[in-house]
Amino acid sequence: MGRVFVAGSINMDVVATADRHPRVGETVAGRQVLYFPGGKGANQAVAASRLGARTTLIGRLGKDSFGGELKAFLGGQGIDLGYVQDTAEAHTGTAIITVAEADNTIVVIPGANGLVGADDVEVVPLLAGDVAVSQFEIPLLTIAAFFRRARAAGATTVLNPAPAQAMSRELLALVDILVLNETELGFLAGSGLSENDEATRIIAVARQLQAREDQTICVTLGKRGVLALAGREEIAVPGRVVRALDTTGAGDCFVGALAAQLADDVPLRTALAFANAAASISVQRMGAGPSMPTAAEVAAVLPR
Repeated sequence: MGRVFVAGSINMDVVATADRHPRVGETVAGRQVLYFPGGKGANQAVAASRLGARTTLIGRLGKDSFGGELKAFLGGQGIDLGYVQDTAEAHTGTAIITVAEADNTIVVIPGANGLVGADDVEVVPLLAGDVAVSQFEIPLLTIAAFFRRARAAGATTVLNPAPAQAMSRELLALVDILVLNETELGFLAGSGLSENDEATRIIAVARQLQAREDQTICVTLGKRGVLALAGREEIAVPGRVVRALDTTGAGDCFVGALAAQLADDVPLRTALAFANAAASISVQRMGAGPSMPTAAEVAAVLPR
């Protein structure tokens, strides 16, 4: 079995729950405030580790109370933190999240995540068969350095381009598997998409974005499931109907689960179904990092 290396953000999520989201300029009464370990990098690492993959996280924390709490939590998940650095130059990354009506809004303050550099990722001992994962909450130049290092070692690169921002074709070409939702796909392809678009339209836009003939683009569609364009093959995984409590971290759960499956050399179609099931479990729980399921929990909901 290969290993999963995640270069990405580590945040403390400050979650406020309310009956509904406030309109611009409005104040609403909240129900409670909660603190959860988060950050897309940390979430994806937690998901992969809980699902049985040997997982290493590369990132930065501030020398503050949030940093200490996050390090303790992540270490308790069995994640290798040997490449997580403490820095006094910035505070630990923080996300301010409002959860209402089973949906969320998020404001992310990068803090120490913005200081993750090429030097942090170029020393990582990647090997053939490993999976290198990143997202857009650390600098894009750092991600490019990480993926160049991974491809030189024969590892598989997985990118979750969220929060969405413009990226170079050079970076896109370094990606073996791109995982994103329909909004992010539409943004990167310069072609507007909505949750009501048909599968044929989504696949057509994914094909426009492909940077290499062998590149895989996975589009997560929430309760509608997953569509993937794997080279020229089209794969559809149906959604699972569940009662969503908090969708924060669902995409990260999917990415981490997919990486864990790929590191175990599981075929893509099977890996996508597994990751989709894992994400459907995570939305039934509060928080991001703590909501990630175990392999046994995912196996229990998959068809036999």
